[in-house]
Amino acid sequence: MRVAALMLAGAAIPVQAADRLRIVSINPCVDAILMHVADPGQIAGISHYSKDPRASSISVSQAARFEATSGTAEEVVALAPTLVIAGAHVAPATIAALKRMNIALLQLGVPETIAESRDQISQIAAATGHPERGARLNAGIDAAVAAGHVAGPPVPALIWQGGGLVPGNDTLASELLRTTGFHNLSHDYGLKKWDVLPLEYLVARAPRMLFSVGDARGQDRMLGHPALKRLAGHIAIRPYPERLLRCGGPTIIDAVAALASARRSLGEKS
Repeated sequence: MRVAALMLAGAAIPVQAADRLRIVSINPCVDAILMHVADPGQIAGISHYSKDPRASSISVSQAARFEATSGTAEEVVALAPTLVIAGAHVAPATIAALKRMNIALLQLGVPETIAESRDQISQIAAATGHPERGARLNAGIDAAVAAGHVAGPPVPALIWQGGGLVPGNDTLASELLRTTGFHNLSHDYGLKKWDVLPLEYLVARAPRMLFSVGDARGQDRMLGHPALKRLAGHIAIRPYPERLLRCGGPTIIDAVAALASARRSLGEKS
């Protein structure tokens, strides 16, 4: 089986025989997709972030099967890849080294919609020589999104990280909120795509549902603020694992399930 040629900055990535592919991912979101669409033998390395169980989008047992790299040129080249898949930002030294070694590089940005995530899955699956696996994963995501629909008026909600950072409109997180029956209040506050929400805004116009992102220690500090304690009877607070916020791909399935469960806990007439 041969993979289709990929396009990067107007130039075709050379076609490789799928059974000779050695893929190094230096992006944890790509790691999660590779677990679904690539043969284990095709994966030469994954991002070191996937070795951190607090934030990884793959399981501990999956991460343990593969070498990890922090993305430096030396580490990546040492794994002898034929294809490197990365996010939008790659160190110039790494890019230069890959060009010198004639190693293909596929860069993918952060998906801001479900449709963009589906497209990235298809690209990665095509690169592995298994487009049908990408189609199967996308079908699973479509089914999860359909199952996550909750009837009733949209419930005002926020996803709030430590320090007050919230995802605004035109983000994947905001689309997932809408998909599961919520209204992202970030836009109402006049915030940008990713912006810091002052606590005063939150108190003045509180959401019905607040998804708290971060580890338990950070959540305790944030949610323990006296102003939020006074609003305890008006805001439903749910923990939201950080791993559900950072990636598209198969993570969408878990994110939709968590959001829909929280929405249903409020009842359809909320």
